[in-house]
Amino acid sequence: LLRMRADGSVDIRYWEKNMMQSSDYSDAEVLPDSFPSAPAEPLPEFLLEPEDAFIVKNRPVQLRCRASPATQIYFKCNGEWVNQNDHITRESLDQITGLVVREVEISVSRTQVEELFGLEDYWCQCVAWSSAGTTKSNRAYVRIAYLRKNFEQEPLGREVRLEQEVLLQCRPPEGMPAAEVDWLKNEDAIDPSQDSNFLITIDHDLIIKQARLSDTANYTCVARNVVAKRRSSTATLIVYVSGGWSSWTEWSECNAQCGRGWQRRTRSCTNPAPLNGGAFCEGPPFQRVTCTTLCPVDGGWTEWAKWSACGTECTHWRSRECQAPPPRNGGKHCSGSMMESKNCTEGLCARCKSEPLAPDTGVAVYAGLVGALLLCVILVLCVGVLAYRRRCRHLHGDITDSSSALTAAFHPGNYKPSRQDNPNPLHPSAPPDLTATAGTFRGPLFSLQQGANDSPHKIPMTTSPLLDPLPSLKIKVYNSSTLSSLELPADVRSDGEILSLNSVGTVGRERDYYSHTLSREPGLSTSATLGNLGGRLTIPNTGVSLLVPPGTIPQGKFYEMYLIINKWDKMTLPSEGSQTVLSPVVSCGPSGMLLNRPVVLTLPHCAQLDTPTPDWTLTLKTQTHQGAWEEVLTVGEETLSSPCYLQLEEECCHVLMEQLGTYGLVGQSCPPQPACKRLQLALFAPRAPCLSLDYSLRIYCIHDTPHALKDVLDLERSLGGVLLEDPKPLLFKDSYHNLRLSIHDIPHTHWRSKLLQMTEIPFYHIWSGSQRPLHCTFSLERSSLAVSQLTCKICVRQVEGEGQIFQLHTDIQEVVKRRRCHKILSCPPSSQVGPYAFRLPDSIRQKICASLDVPSARGCDWRLLARSLGFDRYLNYFATKPSPTGVLLDLWEACHQADADLVSLATALEDMGKSEVLVVMTTDGDC
Repeated sequence: LLRMRADGSVDIRYWEKNMMQSSDYSDAEVLPDSFPSAPAEPLPEFLLEPEDAFIVKNRPVQLRCRASPATQIYFKCNGEWVNQNDHITRESLDQITGLVVREVEISVSRTQVEELFGLEDYWCQCVAWSSAGTTKSNRAYVRIAYLRKNFEQEPLGREVRLEQEVLLQCRPPEGMPAAEVDWLKNEDAIDPSQDSNFLITIDHDLIIKQARLSDTANYTCVARNVVAKRRSSTATLIVYVSGGWSSWTEWSECNAQCGRGWQRRTRSCTNPAPLNGGAFCEGPPFQRVTCTTLCPVDGGWTEWAKWSACGTECTHWRSRECQAPPPRNGGKHCSGSMMESKNCTEGLCARCKSEPLAPDTGVAVYAGLVGALLLCVILVLCVGVLAYRRRCRHLHGDITDSSSALTAAFHPGNYKPSRQDNPNPLHPSAPPDLTATAGTFRGPLFSLQQGANDSPHKIPMTTSPLLDPLPSLKIKVYNSSTLSSLELPADVRSDGEILSLNSVGTVGRERDYYSHTLSREPGLSTSATLGNLGGRLTIPNTGVSLLVPPGTIPQGKFYEMYLIINKWDKMTLPSEGSQTVLSPVVSCGPSGMLLNRPVVLTLPHCAQLDTPTPDWTLTLKTQTHQGAWEEVLTVGEETLSSPCYLQLEEECCHVLMEQLGTYGLVGQSCPPQPACKRLQLALFAPRAPCLSLDYSLRIYCIHDTPHALKDVLDLERSLGGVLLEDPKPLLFKDSYHNLRLSIHDIPHTHWRSKLLQMTEIPFYHIWSGSQRPLHCTFSLERSSLAVSQLTCKICVRQVEGEGQIFQLHTDIQEVVKRRRCHKILSCPPSSQVGPYAFRLPDSIRQKICASLDVPSARGCDWRLLARSLGFDRYLNYFATKPSPTGVLLDLWEACHQADADLVSLATALEDMGKSEVLVVMTTDGDC
């Protein structure tokens, strides 16, 4: 049926013509009905189709195909039939079906591929014939394999500190097929499955999660494909250790045995010692202070006293004392006797025998002795009665100095416990707890009213009703999770000396609002009743606190103060333009209360501030009573009219303010550098998977603040989720690029992804900061309930920015049994009242203020203290206050809430040359 041309090709038209003639003939012939019809032959089916191939150097590739049933098989390459002579044909018979199996093979050379012009690659496909028709195979592409010599990006050597994350980048040369990349460490292949500290990304970069000393080595990136293998230049990684000081030794003995000398203590740079070029410890290896040793003074005798009268023994005596001078400081005592006696008659005194006494004389003597004894007994009884009555009067008037009772941490001897037999206790079921920490009431009672001439720290010992039964006086002591209250008698309340919350403008309404909020969100608020002694409100695990210094509230007045973190669904701080919210929105109050000095509000933020040049414009905003937001100040643009001062630190800011309300921190990039926000990535999974085959992984992208993480953990706890790994940090840049999340390396034999394996969160949703906690869910499905092992990688990165990788390898059944969950301990809100809230005692504070508030011509005053403490960004704010030093010390208390150490403050004062203040701190404090 087929006719071959002279050039060896097949004449298809001749075959088609013969087939048509044969069909016409069969139609014309009449067949009997009794003949059975033969079954129709099926279309050819390919048992082997040609596959893609690469030409390595000049070696041709072989393409094969096999079909059944097939009368003929030929290759067509790039639309042209291949010459029949170039085909190698093999024919066999299928033993099972009895059909003819035909296999054809051709060879494609490098010259054929290179001669092809056009955008399409060189391709070939098989065409098989049978009596039923033709069938075409898939196209097989033939490409010339190659691998360029030069890497697009080679790894660079660097020096990193111990436990730092290291990224070595590698972009292999262009090649066909694409090159596979391996990493060598000192010529040994790196296998991340053997060492989990190494991670090779999908972009062929090598990540060392925490640099170890053993990771100091030469690293090489190796690219290979079917053509060749290429090696990058070697990158030398050096892991160094910066030195750290050991603990100070004990002070040495004073080198002077008498008078002024020196004491010395040392430390060594061995904790740890610098290694691999690490920096040596900063600071001196020794310290020296002056000391004074008291000189010993030997004792000396005084002059002899006069001789006594001549006695019956014919002797008289005289004495002297060791008091000229007395021995001091270990000096020697006087040598010799203190008394001296000698005969006073020079031997002329004659001793005579004594005659017996008369009987009446002995009776008189004994009577006199008995009378004297009775008189002594009477005197002793009188003295005892007087002492007892005095002691009873002292116990009934047991009213102590209020400042001493509240500062018992610094004056423990000033406190006197109340009588155990008091018939009228203040609270029979709850006596004062003398061992309670800050926030509890200390001391028996203290007066809330004072006379005009009374000392502000003393209570006049008069016929006060405090000593009488007080049925209407209730003093309640609460722990930090409840509101402190103080109920007073009616006659005391009516005189107006005690200010309740309802007497401060709109305070009553805010109190109702706050009480309602506390009942719903106990973990995001705290409160306490504070007076003139001040205190500190702290919401645990959030980084939010409010410091109320002593003297802020007027004397004799008490306020029920509160601190609230507003939730996203209740209050949102709007961001305008490219602004972003950097802190939680915090309300403190009551608003409108009268403050004698600024309070300090501490807010955590997520701005990245470690760049050498400022790339943030930070603004503090407040909410008005009408609900609108307005700017309070912009950092760096303060004026004398600015109502606040903002002290900025790496992870939080401290706001000095005299008006309570609702505040939040926003920021925007300062050209030309784009700013960065610190974010956290938290990966959660179900704690107890049900019998369903579905399984989900949730990744949250939140601010790097304690409050944001606590909010997400509480949310996931309510949803039954568990944190799989510790949150990972991510720097999110103001570059208008989205955040891309993708999942890789899912074991497809047992798991499959139900939705897309890659998604993106729009840039503005993250940068604005005013959205609820954003998350992405990857829904997976396992093949059966028996599958429990899950291994995959989740990549989170900003497009053209930084990223993080979660290397997940977990057993979901173990998650159910172990209930592994990293919890933030939910403790009740904390409040500290009175001197217990402050590290610096009030006596030391007053002496420091008295020493530094007065301006000095040499500048050695509060301005130098501000520079020493790092609070000198805008000194005019402190200059407008009655006591600039007091405001600086308040700010120091807030900045050192967790690690308040008087040594740092003492060091600043020592550098200023204020030795007299150091003496006070050493004597009265615990520096």
